[in-house]
Amino acid sequence: MNALRNKVQLIGRLGQDPKFMTFEEGKSKVNFSVATNESYRDREGEKVERTQWHEVVAWGSLSEVVDQYLKKGSEVAIEGRLNYRTYDDQEGNTRYVTEIVVKDLLMLDKKPQKP
Repeated sequence: MNALRNKVQLIGRLGQDPKFMTFEEGKSKVNFSVATNESYRDREGEKVERTQWHEVVAWGSLSEVVDQYLKKGSEVAIEGRLNYRTYDDQEGNTRYVTEIVVKDLLMLDKKPQKP
């Protein structure tokens, strides 16, 4: 039953190129944002489209794959977990971050055609 807790699945497009980082101890990490869209009809029957942005982080070999193959506009399916953290910025203000830590990722873009 634990596998059902804190599980997120998204299909969306990258809103920016991934930001890859390597740390002194050899670990690697990549941050990127994913946009998901939904559309519905409001009370007046007008079509409404809404985009939500999700901050995403991947670690280790998965971060290297993201850095090598994905770019702004790439479509992906992500499975992971929600992570909440806080930090103090340079002015001493507490900032709150909600992000998705990737466990599995599937690239959904079609393979480029060979010339």
